[in-house]
Amino acid sequence: MSLWRSVTDKMTRWYEDPSHKALLVTGARQVGKTYAIREFARSHYKSVLEINFIETPRAKAIFEGDLDAQTLVANLTAFSSAPLVPGKTAVFLDEIQECPRARTAIKFLVDDGRCDYIESGSLLGVLYRDVPSLPVGYENIVRMVPLSLREFFVALGVQPETLELLEDCYQRQIEVPLAVHERMLRLTRLYLACGGMPAAVDQLVRTQDLASVLSVQRDVVELYRLDIARYAPNKPHVKAIFDAMPSEILGTNKRFTLRDLAPTARMERYASDFMWLVDAGVALPSYNVRAPQAPLALNEQHSLFKLYPCDVGLLGAMFEQPVQFELVQGDVGVNNGALLETLAAQELVASGYDLRYFDKSKYGEVDFVLPRGLEVLPVEIKSGESYYRHKSLSNVLGVQEWGIKKAMVFCQGNVKTEGPICYLPWYMLMFCKPSQDGPLKVTW
Repeated sequence: MSLWRSVTDKMTRWYEDPSHKALLVTGARQVGKTYAIREFARSHYKSVLEINFIETPRAKAIFEGDLDAQTLVANLTAFSSAPLVPGKTAVFLDEIQECPRARTAIKFLVDDGRCDYIESGSLLGVLYRDVPSLPVGYENIVRMVPLSLREFFVALGVQPETLELLEDCYQRQIEVPLAVHERMLRLTRLYLACGGMPAAVDQLVRTQDLASVLSVQRDVVELYRLDIARYAPNKPHVKAIFDAMPSEILGTNKRFTLRDLAPTARMERYASDFMWLVDAGVALPSYNVRAPQAPLALNEQHSLFKLYPCDVGLLGAMFEQPVQFELVQGDVGVNNGALLETLAAQELVASGYDLRYFDKSKYGEVDFVLPRGLEVLPVEIKSGESYYRHKSLSNVLGVQEWGIKKAMVFCQGNVKTEGPICYLPWYMLMFCKPSQDGPLKVTW
């Protein structure tokens, strides 16, 4: 089946920009990069030359000699056995991490200008050292992630009119009609079980069989482990971190604790191993801040962090006991709300946020703190029915020097505002976006 992906809109904006460079689509494995690019290229170009450096390793020879544009275009034409029609051809270089010299060649091909070039690859963040010379300034980079809530809802048949209604309720902070609210809660629970990996969503839509969805998810988890075994410089450390993510998220404070890996573990020895998983797109870090004050980036404590898997469905597949049945039956409190918090992290990253939280013994823990211009927005994710109890959030709102005026609680309830706190249903995480400021113009 064809899954609607919002990345297509970004590709279209790139295509319509007359001064565009090469398009680089990056992201973790199995998030749907190849399919989305292939569909886009076929609908926008008269001719498409697709080269996958894993499936066709002999194609690396195209870039083994001189990297001047004339030689490269001649090699590409010979490889395709068809002319590359100027202005109407896209050259799609897939799995480009397997051919570092192809990445270097992009700057010469872009300057040549005869064709458009689209690159795609996984693990680009960890294999960039293999590239002789990165094409800085010659790539428009788009990061692709698993299906967001909105994309998942569309795949399951939610109509545009319903999504517009929900967004209007979010913007105006008014209740969602009960029948719509209950349906969206059911679909959100289903997302907790399925996640956003395209193969898992496709399996769910075609079969409605969560057991087969779980099999797909476990295959992806195993693929990630194989990537670690093949590419990670410190394989034992990276594998230990990857396998420990579920148990760490299930912990009392959900913070990643190094001593759980080894009694003598020290951050200076493991820091690059954590970042390997982050750069590969497999893990999402959330850093504690010293205070919930802007600018949040200057308040980060990189020694205190949480580490979420990139997809909530994969997290469920990594648990020893399957949780899918409990989730679809409505027990989203299973595993201490770790799945809901991971869903929130995944959705916030898809919206463009960097993840941060606040935890200090004097005040307690707030799940996420988001920048809103010069202000900070605290966000709590509640899995149970007692979502009106949030001591930590109340403590943070009570500190005048921090100047926090509003907060959000995402829960199973309908939209409701009490004082500075807005209670919103989980599915409305899809509308929580960074502020969109207009162009900043200056005169002199």
